Amino acid sequence: MTAMYPRRASAPAIRVLAAATLAVTAGCATGPDRNPADPLEPLNRATWRFNDALDRGIAKPVARGYNAVVPRPLRTGVGNFFSNLGDFPTMLNNFAQLRFQDGMSDLMRIAVNTSFGLLGVLDVATPAGLVKHDQDFGLTLGHYGVASGPYLVLPLFGPSTIRDAAGFGVDQYASPTTYAEPDVRNTLWGINFVSTRARYLDATKLLEQAALDEYLFVRDAYLAQRKSKLNQGKPEALPDYEAEQGANAGAASAAPAEGTRQDGDGTQAETR
Repeated sequence: MTAMYPRRASAPAIRVLAAATLAVTAGCATGPDRNPADPLEPLNRATWRFNDALDRGIAKPVARGYNAVVPRPLRTGVGNFFSNLGDFPTMLNNFAQLRFQDGMSDLMRIAVNTSFGLLGVLDVATPAGLVKHDQDFGLTLGHYGVASGPYLVLPLFGPSTIRDAAGFGVDQYASPTTYAEPDVRNTLWGINFVSTRARYLDATKLLEQAALDEYLFVRDAYLAQRKSKLNQGKPEALPDYEAEQGANAGAASAAPAEGTRQDGDGTQAETR
């Protein structure tokens, strides 16, 4: 199930969530075959089933109706509008990571699309060469060395980690939608949720057809995607081919030559 923007969490709610997470973490035993990145797998699978039931019963039918009723150009405009709003937290996170060039590019995207693109309904920045970036506070925390923590499936919002869940909450303070009047804010959240879910109908169809275990497929894909985004722009260490060649040469010299046998005293004798 795809994520939608939540309300700002109050301090008591955050404390309850933290206490519940610690309690579950302490109570979950890890089996020998369990992925070390997913020590909460029993809890996560239960949450996954809950999300999947809501998705099949509510989100998918609404998304299909949205696609059937709303013309494609209008759906594209709605998606562009919320994409423009999403550039605000992206910009702030790029600046927080000292990616000043990307942050200035995000600022220019917002200015161009908001002014010339009818509040972002038209994406005129991308054809102009202003590339859209994808950043969030979870990646900012990871940029400064904060570990991701265990994989965590959030009710309603889907795949995450302990770090990314905390970052998701912080990102809401950077979203302009959060500061709208409650009625407007909640309406925008609902429209954004339906629009986002509708865009991924085909993707979930492929997932259902291709994956033997959808939970494992989504978990591994999410963790790999987050690792890839976190390492974006960082130089990757190349394999030490000289060391490998030296090790292979040492192994070859230690092995008896073809056509010889090794006696008990360690000497080699020619075989016929």
